[in-house]
Amino acid sequence: MTSLLPLAFAAIALSAAPALAQSANDDRLRKGDAVIRSLNKGQPQPALEAMRRDFPFLAEATEGYALGEVWSRSQLDPKTRQMAAVAAFAALGNTAFMKIHAGYALNLGVTEDELKEIVYLTTVHAGFPRAIDAARTLSELFAERKAKPQ
Repeated sequence: MTSLLPLAFAAIALSAAPALAQSANDDRLRKGDAVIRSLNKGQPQPALEAMRRDFPFLAEATEGYALGEVWSRSQLDPKTRQMAAVAAFAALGNTAFMKIHAGYALNLGVTEDELKEIVYLTTVHAGFPRAIDAARTLSELFAERKAKPQ
């Protein structure tokens, strides 16, 4: 009888594993949603919602892992995290994501001058063409925000 006890515990553990995995995934998604709403003035992120309609698995992975696990970490404050993201996307030449994160940075209190410094820094690490693309994108973002009623 005692030799069956470990098997019984294993069976219980295996039967609970899917529920535990689902619970962990739900927790990641809740954290990811909280990150998005904290960055986007309480609103869902339009690019993520569009991705959710067309590529639901990718949207869930983005929300759960990128936002829920990485972005919700406390080692960097939100402003620093956004400025790092803006710099990384500027250096990569990914102006669409850079614009999204520059908007979040502005929502968190980063100034236009601080974002311009990131563009200047981009010239050193990624070159003038990437910095010029980033500058154009920031100019577009600044103009959109000034034209939009607050």
